Amino acid sequence: ICEHMPRLAKMMDKFAIIRSLYGGPDQHASDMCMSGYPIGPGGRQSNHPSLGSAVAKLQGPADPAIPPFIGLTTKTGHAPYSNPGLPGFLGLSYAPFQPDNEGMANMRLNGITLDQLRHRQSLLNSFDHFRQRVDANPTMLGVDAFTRKAFDVLTSSKLVEALDLDREDPLLRDRYGRGSSSPAFGEDAGPHWMDQFLMARRLVEVGVRCVTLSFGSWDRHGGNFERLPEQLTKLDMGITALVEDLHARGLDQDVSVIAWGEFGRTPRINPGGGRDHWPQASCALLAGGGMRMGQVIGSTNRLGEVPLDRPIHYQDVFATLYKQLGIDVATATIPDHSGRPQYLLDRREAIRELA
Repeated sequence: ICEHMPRLAKMMDKFAIIRSLYGGPDQHASDMCMSGYPIGPGGRQSNHPSLGSAVAKLQGPADPAIPPFIGLTTKTGHAPYSNPGLPGFLGLSYAPFQPDNEGMANMRLNGITLDQLRHRQSLLNSFDHFRQRVDANPTMLGVDAFTRKAFDVLTSSKLVEALDLDREDPLLRDRYGRGSSSPAFGEDAGPHWMDQFLMARRLVEVGVRCVTLSFGSWDRHGGNFERLPEQLTKLDMGITALVEDLHARGLDQDVSVIAWGEFGRTPRINPGGGRDHWPQASCALLAGGGMRMGQVIGSTNRLGEVPLDRPIHYQDVFATLYKQLGIDVATATIPDHSGRPQYLLDRREAIRELA
């Protein structure tokens, strides 16, 4: 909280801050923030399913026409910056649906309308006929789960309409801020695209269980004082608009929001006016989900170097999020490649101050 985030400062009764987060290694990888596990040897994914993939496996879709897990991240050169949350050993059937993915040009929101998709009646009719054949013909049952999910999505207007921000009140869109889908500051990073926050709210409203997005760029080894004022102001606008909107719609008890990164930054400013990697201590911002808000959990020592009071591990946060989703990590398991049941986490205690 600082002078560049005045909206957040005024709404702290609706947020909680963890200041004593630890457990993330010095790795430029998003796995810690998606699954609670670091990447494996040689930079490979940890092979543990992300929260979104695990929820998709355990709870399935709330609506057959709506994917349970959607990743709104845009592609970056350094893949971890655009990691939407990978399925690990669960396989592609539980990967996030990505509207921005290659091959999904008709569903891109940047620079085109969705009228062309809605007006292709002949194509929709063809899909309808295909679905009827699948339902009626036993020989079609070999169509894999991934393909069937894709057809469920493409033959329904629900997801298309949820992704169409032109349906929103322009004043509400202005409250969220517009931003751009281009990489932040022209760097290899996620965009300052506040539309993602609004899109996330629209998606959970229609039944998506988990939505991830990336808002860059935070790897500021230099130029903090030139770049962060603009960046923090945009984040302040987007995340407070989302939480404010969730409260206005009565969704704050059902939808959990978290903003965090894979490690902290050095307490000392380097000669280039930036901060370097510091895995010893980090932080997280949470809201909603029926959790207890209006509090700050934990602290570091005087210099911000290491957790001092109430150290919180990344997996403790995941245990809390799973609990708020109705999943008991002490008992819930998912089968790996060999069919052996695997627990979601090694640490299975929710944060008592929140849950």
